[in-house]
Amino acid sequence: MTLTLRPSQTSILRYRSGKMGISAVPGAGKTFTLSALAAQIITSGALAVDQEVLIVTLVNSAVDNFANRIGGLVEKRGLIPHLGYRVRTLHGLAHDIVREKPGLAGLEERFQIIDDREADFIRKEAANAWLSAHPYHLDDYFDPALDDSKRDWVRRGQLSELVHSLALAFIRTAKDNRLTPEAIRARLDESPDLPLARMGCEIYADYQRALAYRGAVDFDDLIRLAAHILETDPGYLARLQYRFPFVLEDEAQDSSRIQEEILRKIAPNWVRVGDPNQAIFETFTTANPQLLKDFIADEADKKEELPVSGRSQPFIIDLANQLIDWVTASHPEPACRNALSVPYIQPAAADDPQPNPAPDADSIRLIDKKYTPEGEVEAVANSLEKWLPGHPDWTVAVLVPRNARGVDVVNELKKRKIDYIELINSTNTTRMAAGALANILSYLADPSSPLKLSKAYQVWRRDWRDEEALREAIRAENQDADEQEIAASGEVLLAMTKSAAELLRKTRHVEEYIFPAANPDSLPFDFSDSEENLALENELFAFREAVRRWQAATLLPVDQLLLTLAQELFTSPADLALAHKLALVLRQSAENHPDWRLPELTAELGVIAKNERRFIGFSDDDSGFDPEKHRGKVVVTTMHKAKGLEWDRVYLMSVNNYDFPSLQPYDTYISEKWFVRSHLNLEAEALAQLRAAFAAGEYDWYEEGAATLAARVDYTRERLRLLYVAITRAKRDLIVTWNTGRKGESQPSLALQALTGWMER
Repeated sequence: MTLTLRPSQTSILRYRSGKMGISAVPGAGKTFTLSALAAQIITSGALAVDQEVLIVTLVNSAVDNFANRIGGLVEKRGLIPHLGYRVRTLHGLAHDIVREKPGLAGLEERFQIIDDREADFIRKEAANAWLSAHPYHLDDYFDPALDDSKRDWVRRGQLSELVHSLALAFIRTAKDNRLTPEAIRARLDESPDLPLARMGCEIYADYQRALAYRGAVDFDDLIRLAAHILETDPGYLARLQYRFPFVLEDEAQDSSRIQEEILRKIAPNWVRVGDPNQAIFETFTTANPQLLKDFIADEADKKEELPVSGRSQPFIIDLANQLIDWVTASHPEPACRNALSVPYIQPAAADDPQPNPAPDADSIRLIDKKYTPEGEVEAVANSLEKWLPGHPDWTVAVLVPRNARGVDVVNELKKRKIDYIELINSTNTTRMAAGALANILSYLADPSSPLKLSKAYQVWRRDWRDEEALREAIRAENQDADEQEIAASGEVLLAMTKSAAELLRKTRHVEEYIFPAANPDSLPFDFSDSEENLALENELFAFREAVRRWQAATLLPVDQLLLTLAQELFTSPADLALAHKLALVLRQSAENHPDWRLPELTAELGVIAKNERRFIGFSDDDSGFDPEKHRGKVVVTTMHKAKGLEWDRVYLMSVNNYDFPSLQPYDTYISEKWFVRSHLNLEAEALAQLRAAFAAGEYDWYEEGAATLAARVDYTRERLRLLYVAITRAKRDLIVTWNTGRKGESQPSLALQALTGWMER
């Protein structure tokens, strides 16, 4: 095959059989290399007619990318482009296995798979039920300094979130270890002093009962059941091994133990490529990068590296390599010194088909200024405002450690009318549309509430809150008006809407406003005779007619109700399209929960509006985001979601010791709640209790606090890798800032301080 290859890629394409482990640095072209290897195997005659190369990748967006690349390479050799290979995510492969043998998994032929949204709801429902039945069960873990009123406040408003996250971690870990609730309960009966594990087990059991009632499985079940089928049907396993004589695994650093077991069973010849330095999902999943390290060190017949990258300019490469050096040689905590490892990133040769951008040390700026969180957002926005006009053809991104920080940046960019693209849980447009509809539904679910009526009015007139949009509307109605008249008219309308919202909020009997008994044309408000009050009266009459239409529409199914409201509230095609997707979400929820009424369905919209759940709108997020399509616009996303992407200019924000701790005494950790005694991480403690219940060693008992300290180490190591990933997203320019945090106590992370000192030297 006539490909332009680097020497390291040529070495990998010499592979013929056996087990091969490949370490690939950021931007090394691993997708291209793995695709070329697959195409070579297909065109070499190594496969029988009824055999395929199986390519396993992490996310759906990579499936099409691999398929298109391999198909193109195969077609160049004159073969049919879509034969001889199959590309699957690990969950997709597990689904294929379970669908073919559902009986062996104890499932009906027509079992259903619930998505993450529905699984999240069922799990939270089980956690809330447990919490209601055991309101004081966790009191022993409260900080003794809390008084009774604070304890009550924690029970009412803070504890549920902790129990939800603990349940998620417990259930995922149990399924990754193929432990059923019954098996866990049997062990816990022998160890009664493990209260967190017992709580997790009871929620797990309720969750599984809810799935069984629906005849459903979740994504973690698919993996667990696929492994079970491969173990119990040797004939079927042998057929899979024959069908897929070569298995090529991408992003292997993000595999979990059970996922590795499945591929090990299937693969007669197994190639694993990944970068342990880019393992950044341990906190959210059961992924374990040590598995790939162990495979390369102890199991692989052939070990290769892809160390050359043409992505970044040489000084950014130097900075990333310096982070590896500092971590491995100088991190103050020895337990963190293997968080990053070689190979170092090597720049491409001068004649490389993907040469590095030109070196420019001045385009790396590690800002040591002490910003407040608000000041940091303003500083980044100021920089973008000055820089963007001169760089319309560049790609640029602002990378943040958490979704909420991204929302702050988006709000500032929107205020300044800077073009942006969001890649966070849900876009600003989606959140606003969901919030608007949720406020209307909230009123319709509680029609006697004056506060909700007032909020519904503010939604109805929300367009008037945008001063420029309001002026445009006035110009359209009165084209002869000058700017001074337009501004004055806008101020009058804004004042009127404030007065209307306040009157509605203070209404004692909402029904007297909506359906007055005495005189249908009256209002329950006292107005003096004036031009302003006449306009206010007309406004309240108009809103009342809208409310009556909404109330009449409540007889419709919820999805039709939502679309009816959307037709009245929205005018832009994008908002109407989003409303259609939101209507489908509510219809699915109503079908899954026949007992739900408007309050429960409204809560679903509220979750999306508050950015607490990922909602797939009309972005490229799930089909493969391409930064090149958004030149001249600011992409705002998290450092996690930026993995696999690259931009000419990158801003890294919040690189402080809260988001990037270093195991120092003054560091604090997101997973350690302020109301829990001794800074315990209850998620980690629950998992430690689960391990202790199944431990066989004489000294493998549970020791309170040990798991919390171990979790700090794991989290710190992962955050170092996250910083490495974030740095290597930049091709030409890199700007790094930090802030003092909500309480004003945060410091620049030790890693940032070390890199700043290196840059100065």
